[in-house]
Amino acid sequence: MKQKGKPSEDITIFDVANEAGVSYSTVSRVLNNKEHVSPEKRERVLRAMAELGYVANIQARTLAGGRSHIVGLLVHGLDTSYIGEIMKGIDNELHTVNYDLMLYTTHRRKTKESAYVVKLTRNLVDGLLLVLPRNADAYLETLRQRHFPHVLVDHLGLPTIDAPAVGATNWQGAYEATTYLLDLGHRRIGFITGSMELGCAVERLEGYKAALEKHGIVIDPELIREGDFLQPRGYTCARELLALAEPPTAIFASNDISAFGAMEAVRDHGLQIPRDISIIGFDDIPQAASVNPPLTTVRQPLEQMGSSAARMLLDYIAEPDRPVERLELPTELIVRQSCREPLPLGLTSTL
Repeated sequence: MKQKGKPSEDITIFDVANEAGVSYSTVSRVLNNKEHVSPEKRERVLRAMAELGYVANIQARTLAGGRSHIVGLLVHGLDTSYIGEIMKGIDNELHTVNYDLMLYTTHRRKTKESAYVVKLTRNLVDGLLLVLPRNADAYLETLRQRHFPHVLVDHLGLPTIDAPAVGATNWQGAYEATTYLLDLGHRRIGFITGSMELGCAVERLEGYKAALEKHGIVIDPELIREGDFLQPRGYTCARELLALAEPPTAIFASNDISAFGAMEAVRDHGLQIPRDISIIGFDDIPQAASVNPPLTTVRQPLEQMGSSAARMLLDYIAEPDRPVERLELPTELIVRQSCREPLPLGLTSTL
């Protein structure tokens, strides 16, 4: 029963100890999920907490040298299943060790990203996961100097400060996707980039260029359009490519969401996929297999990236001074029905 006249937020750890008939240190061990507490005492403490309406003061616990058993997760938004797949891996990994997630979304605003990092690292969480961070150089040095556990996800390329990270073979994946189109006979391949402030976007563009150079094809800047990993810009970039005097016979978009925009633009142009133009994406989010036609794409192991990043972060929480680790997981080309060889000259539909 809650103490009369005492709000839940004013119930202290000493109140819980008195109610449960145990010591303050026993309650502390239960709160911090420590061992050496008998099941019977643990049950008494948990029952007392529930009856009193005890609300743990996370900041007080961490300031006192304990852990919050919470991991901060910073993402740009929740509008794509790309984020959902990564979060699934993170959540599954943390669940096995009784850690919770504290989620913040930046809505792709750099100032919000920095502000949230500062907020989360002020004794709210034990460690920090940052998915596709856009402003990492602004705070990575501070995190490093404070030995605050953190791991970047899908951002191996651009930060000037060496930071723990988990990503995928973006360059290799883009190289293999472009090579696949070249092997089908395509020679004019349009490319829609991602946000070029992100390392993964730069690596995918470089992989595309390397494949063209390997096949002796001069890189045409006109065929490269800067996107932002979002569907509306994918649509616009594809429209620009289709409007060229000599349009591409294939378009490689830097992620599946942009590829969906490109597919919409192709259809609005009165063309058929893949008869008139081939489309290829990157990520292999669940929707890629269900669009019409099913999208050929480069599979990133998104769920595995999330679980690997969470596991790495837990290692840093246990040992903040361990050496910087950077894990690069393999990509895989997934061939579906959105690509084929180009039509013979003269048979392609009017663009």
